Amino acid sequence: MLDLQKLMGQMQGMSEQLQRETQQLTVKLDRAETIFHQAVVNQASLNQQIEQYRDRLIFTCAEPVEPLSQIQAISPISTPHIVLATDGSQIAPSRHEIAYCYLINIGRVAIYYNSGIYPLLDNIPEVFYKTEDLYKARQWGIQTEQWMTFKRTVAENVALANLAIETLASYPNLPMLAFTDGALVHWEFDEMPADARSQLLPDILTAWDDLKAQRIPLAGYISAPRAAEATNFLRLQICPFEQPDCKIHCDAKPLDSAPCSQIQPLRDGTLWSRLLKVGECSPLWKSHARILQEYGEHQIYFCYLHVGTEIARIEMPAWTALDIELRSQALQIILAQVQKGYGYPVALAEAHNQAVVTGSDRRRFFAILEQQMVKSGLRNVTTSYKESRKRSSIA
Repeated sequence: MLDLQKLMGQMQGMSEQLQRETQQLTVKLDRAETIFHQAVVNQASLNQQIEQYRDRLIFTCAEPVEPLSQIQAISPISTPHIVLATDGSQIAPSRHEIAYCYLINIGRVAIYYNSGIYPLLDNIPEVFYKTEDLYKARQWGIQTEQWMTFKRTVAENVALANLAIETLASYPNLPMLAFTDGALVHWEFDEMPADARSQLLPDILTAWDDLKAQRIPLAGYISAPRAAEATNFLRLQICPFEQPDCKIHCDAKPLDSAPCSQIQPLRDGTLWSRLLKVGECSPLWKSHARILQEYGEHQIYFCYLHVGTEIARIEMPAWTALDIELRSQALQIILAQVQKGYGYPVALAEAHNQAVVTGSDRRRFFAILEQQMVKSGLRNVTTSYKESRKRSSIA
């Protein structure tokens, strides 16, 4: 049991540190706002620098594809529409359980607004126990638990596309949005070997192909975003060198000590909280994350939307972001979702609730598995002594 009394002194020191950081952040935010307005004037030149020196930068820098001063007011949709969402959860493998396996559960939600149609709220569980599911990834140095998480990401995208196609067939005339919690730029795939990535990314891109073919907009909602791709663009404005070639001028320096780091570690969301009013949307940006080189035609764009309770990052693939009608449809539905959910999109919250695997679910899962194993004739089906002892206490 946690001894809270012993933590009180540490919490006081932590509070004082956070107060100092807040004061420092305010100074940097004031400076960043000034630099932003300078960048508005010099945007054409800065965009040219990105195009010319992108491979020479030592930080990831997004590119604005609209004027930086172009801030758009979004109105929540009020006409009949459909919101589709998926989310995932899992039971991780444990060598202390009666069998080494894992489970992925995908929650699905389809909500029909202003149409009198009963919503879909369900989940699709799948258990993985075959050798190739459990040990194949180890040839690439990826642990089973991490591979399970990657597989869950794929399953969420595939299930969302399938649900959207099925729904469109039944209700072809209603505007809809395929909605996911989190980024569409899968940064986590970037560091894995190409062979491992080839087992995951193509299934996601194929699912997106299906959505694009049917003109179903797709958006990823990132709450409390920590990205700095947009604020990194401002580094070009304050770069003291005529040519922003980091490999020549600053490669030997730590990134946080470079001449352009004076507003770091300022996050995009913090900057746009100063620039946007409730219901307003930032201009569109194109991400240049390295993993996107393998996305083909599904390049990812993003914008920041002031939903009232926070600044949310909205990521969209090219076929949604660059289509004015689909982008507007997506943003209007997202803003309505946040308002209906009192600060967080209803569909995403419900998809999470459908997906979540509770402690009691986990116990029932292994109880059913034990029954099936005994029925199949297996003997000595039990947990490890360690697991058995942890489940009871003498305290």
